Amino acid sequence: MRTVRMLTAAALAACGLLAAAGAAAADSPSASAGPSGGAAAGPTEAGTAFRTATPVKPGQRATAEASTGDYLYWVLPLDSGQRATVKASVKLPPAASRHAASTWRIDVYDGLRRRQACTYGAQSAAAAKDAASVELSCTLRTVRPGAEPWAHDPLPGSYYVRLTAAEVAKEDLGQPVRVEVSAETRDTGGAFAVDGALARPLVPGITARLAAEAESGAAGSAGKDRPAAVGEPDGGWSGGRWSDRWVWTAAGGVLAALAGVFGYSVTRGRGRPPHVPPRG
Repeated sequence: MRTVRMLTAAALAACGLLAAAGAAAADSPSASAGPSGGAAAGPTEAGTAFRTATPVKPGQRATAEASTGDYLYWVLPLDSGQRATVKASVKLPPAASRHAASTWRIDVYDGLRRRQACTYGAQSAAAAKDAASVELSCTLRTVRPGAEPWAHDPLPGSYYVRLTAAEVAKEDLGQPVRVEVSAETRDTGGAFAVDGALARPLVPGITARLAAEAESGAAGSAGKDRPAAVGEPDGGWSGGRWSDRWVWTAAGGVLAALAGVFGYSVTRGRGRPPHVPPRG
């Protein structure tokens, strides 16, 4: 009975460790978002190309005054294990000055300028002629610390947000609009962790720097330089070295060991009965 009580207490402790790990993953801090919510004020302009994209961090609300038909660009850092949701709100010109309905679209590109698919959200939305505004949203896949070259998976680094009017009447081009863009991130924890990681995040200038290092033979020691042209996540880049998967693995090993000890204690029996003489 004493052994059973000890095993039960140890199993309960391991279950508590598992529950704490799950709660930590579920309650991991994420940047509050929503163009109309409580996000912190951010930049008040937008770029017009990838090279001139305006830096913005998750949790910030970027605004811009633009014209219908412009291509607007922002760039934000995303680290491994993060799942980002980008939201945009476009305040349209007065209905009396518009001639037809319009369609607006938001796209997100990774550091290699590959367009990333939205898992859900209104990536493209139509605005009626008398609509006052239009809301857009794009939730990306979880950023992975590393991937095969052919996988097209989202990788740590800079992500470019592009907003524009996909369909609009020619008479409405150039009319003023006000745009708000923000992003929220959620840490998915070790459930999406994989082995391996990029040497450095995919940020602007990384390709040219890698080429220069390859020519000079300094690629081995250049890993200490972390490009931060457009900022980085709070706390820096994780690089995929740690995740709560280690906690789950350790707790699973403890439970397996306890199960083995308990099984042995049940199946080994109580030894030789007192009334049975020993052999030999």
